[in-house]
Amino acid sequence: MICRIGLLVFLLLASAAHGVEWQPARRDYSWSFPQDHWARSGYRTEWWYFTGHLTSEEEPRQRFGYQFTFFRIGLLSELPDLQSSWTTNNVIMGHAAISDLGSGRHLFSEVVYRAIPLLGGFGRYPDPVIAWSRAPAGTDGEWTLRWNGHAFNFSMRDKAQGMALQLTTRPAKRLVLQGPNGFSRKGEGPTAASQYYSFTRLLTEGTLSIDGERVRVRGESWMDKEFGTDQLGADQVGWDWFSLQLQDGREIMLYFLRNERGEIDFARGTLVSQEGETRYLNPGEWSVRSTQTWKSPKTGATYPSRWIVELSGENLRIVIVPELADQENRSHLVKNLFYWEGAVRIETAEGGRIGRGYVELVGYGTRSRPAI
Repeated sequence: MICRIGLLVFLLLASAAHGVEWQPARRDYSWSFPQDHWARSGYRTEWWYFTGHLTSEEEPRQRFGYQFTFFRIGLLSELPDLQSSWTTNNVIMGHAAISDLGSGRHLFSEVVYRAIPLLGGFGRYPDPVIAWSRAPAGTDGEWTLRWNGHAFNFSMRDKAQGMALQLTTRPAKRLVLQGPNGFSRKGEGPTAASQYYSFTRLLTEGTLSIDGERVRVRGESWMDKEFGTDQLGADQVGWDWFSLQLQDGREIMLYFLRNERGEIDFARGTLVSQEGETRYLNPGEWSVRSTQTWKSPKTGATYPSRWIVELSGENLRIVIVPELADQENRSHLVKNLFYWEGAVRIETAEGGRIGRGYVELVGYGTRSRPAI
């Protein structure tokens, strides 16, 4: 959704970027595909975000949720004129998670590197490599994101966490812009916005590994790409974001930002029809109400954990249920970086299953406000 979680690393890097002039998101941005799948220089933050539901090809009852994200975090708007192989104007961060929906295990891995030839970086169109980094310390190889001519291939491995992903995707529906012309507002301020697009259904296949067990999988994914500058207001402490894929062929994206009092500060949404047409949703056209909570035994944060979503104009009322309670991602590299990012199922009020999706919950618990 919006400024993806990895940008919390700005807590460590804010002084380096102080005084730098960055481009804000614009209503009149001129999109160009496929070039805009690659990194967009001049913006402070950017990310490529994938989530999805996968099933074993050999054992259909073996189901998984996953997340894979690369972030570009700008330090300087241009590369400094220094004769050093360590010179950079960006940091690359990667997050990956696998939820084994059968065993109840949730695995999380991360990387953070300077964007330099030795450690990681961002390709330039038409090079098929969009982003890459070295794997975590102690693991050979790289994390990669590539353009395959139609959509994206990506891979990661973490020996210490006992997890790996190698997935390829192709569009089941065309790309959609989130907000008019892809201008996605996050508040009332002049720069409180991002350029934002999604592939709401990507057919996905490949392999995943948990503790050395390699499983061939198939399923569907959701992809977000955003870039922009200064998106959160001073009083905004976090957000709730929903990507929902209904069995009838529609998709719903909803987000709302919360202020320090826990109130909804700003909210927007998108409904995508079976044919791929978008309808942008204002707050009065939809509502989200939490009916349960879950408290993390590791961080002490209390998250909403079950929701009723209503779209009045569509006469739609659905229940969102987490597939696992504990899908909290907890960083070992960035202090106080934790958030809930999890696979969910969509049900009717009577309990019938009518879809699936992912939910991201940011800024719950103490000291966890994202600095973006």
